[in-house]
Amino acid sequence: MSSTWRAHFTFNRYSQICARALRQSLKESERVKAEKRGLTALRYQHWEHGEGGEQVYLVPPEDAPKAPAA
Repeated sequence: MSSTWRAHFTFNRYSQICARALRQSLKESERVKAEKRGLTALRYQHWEHGEGGEQVYLVPPEDAPKAPAA
């Protein structure tokens, strides 16, 4: 059976495991670059009357500009 992983986890989980294994097999400099590309930032924006409000990060990335204190 070539697809025994399907019995244990979803395709998304399978692809995460494969990606992690690939990144760990890279040389140090290439691994760091690959890990940075793997980071994601999620933000949301409340829309009202056809206009978007301020975009808010759920977890701000390290290099994101800091929002001014109100």
